[in-house]
Amino acid sequence: MASISSTQASLAFPRPRFLTGSTGKLARDLAGARAAAPSTGSSTTSLKVEARKGEWLPGLASPAYLNGSLPGDNGFDPLGMAEDPENLRWYVEAELVNSRWAMLGVVGMLLPEALNKIGIINAPNWIDAGKAEYFASSSTLFVIEFILFHYVEIRRWQDIKNPGSVDQDPIFKNYRLPPHEVGYPGGIFNPLNFAPTVEAKEKELANGRLAMLAFLGFVVQYNVTGKGPFENLLQHLSDPWHNTIIQTFIRG
Repeated sequence: MASISSTQASLAFPRPRFLTGSTGKLARDLAGARAAAPSTGSSTTSLKVEARKGEWLPGLASPAYLNGSLPGDNGFDPLGMAEDPENLRWYVEAELVNSRWAMLGVVGMLLPEALNKIGIINAPNWIDAGKAEYFASSSTLFVIEFILFHYVEIRRWQDIKNPGSVDQDPIFKNYRLPPHEVGYPGGIFNPLNFAPTVEAKEKELANGRLAMLAFLGFVVQYNVTGKGPFENLLQHLSDPWHNTIIQTFIRG
């Protein structure tokens, strides 16, 4: 019977660059086992197991249009929404923008609540921010924000359709963005001059996706407990064995 030689078996694992920067302990153990395995003179059969970077769930084939070339591409598109290349381009930019807003939103939800609890500031929490009095009424602010966001989104769409076409300010002609990739403007938008490397893009998306889940969790958490995330954290730390998500559902 033909035997399978561990010296000829090769295992390839995707490298989670934005998480650990290494192939992990399992790959190192397998490499050590291959090196320590004795060589035999019997006939052998080569076995090669490969895992594509885009396989978000082991054993589940990734869509052909998600080949792992995009930063953060793990082959996740169960509804097939990005089959069209034009849609894929738009979804890539939409996820990037939503990730950035989610990261800002999560910070804006956590910091005021934490600083209020410590006693450094006295500002409304995120859930009550809409009830506060500002320089204009809520309806006026909504109209202003709608116009501004609509203008920005149109410009962003134009930049995706024709990269570089909106780099110059339409009113102040002397203001122009330096050459950049779509979705990664430089100049005043990159004061620390970070290079848009693949690793940096993957880290940004990983943190952005986590922030989107955190934002959703904060909203659900408030609707269940009536408290903000920082207050819930303090409550959990005061009695970790009884103030848990399970106890919350039981009491609810």
